[in-house]
Amino acid sequence: MKHYIFLFLCLIPFITYTQTSVYKGNSTSYFDCLYTISENKVFRGSSTSYFDCEYTFSEGKVYKGNSTNYSDCLFTIKDNKIYKGNSTRHTDCLYTLKDGKVYLGNSFSFSDIVLTVQGTKVYNGNSTSFSSCIATLEEKQSLVLIAVLFGPY
Repeated sequence: MKHYIFLFLCLIPFITYTQTSVYKGNSTSYFDCLYTISENKVFRGSSTSYFDCEYTFSEGKVYKGNSTNYSDCLFTIKDNKIYKGNSTRHTDCLYTLKDGKVYLGNSFSFSDIVLTVQGTKVYNGNSTSFSSCIATLEEKQSLVLIAVLFGPY
């Protein structure tokens, strides 16, 4: 049952039609807006202009800009993992997602935690301290979306 719930949560960015913002650090100021998420697209800042589109999510893939062209595929999402490009090979795994944590590669090691998500806050590493907060979301989003936006890759 947990796997089905997680799969549903991973698909939220693909089925969401509301607009939400992502802010820098602990801020929720308009001036600190890093991204706007609308439908299946992520835009720079508070814009929803075609020209400011950073990513498009479609059918388990993340594409550069407004494209859904095979050659513009940046990431493939499969089985709680994010892979480089169109690949799903073990060696191309960039992130593993589990229990509100984003791990580097295929690891579940404490030392490989890249991001921690708690509620609407995104933290660097395994910390949840105020000073480690790198982003605040208007509403909860999937780990997939967060890893794509804030992962170090």
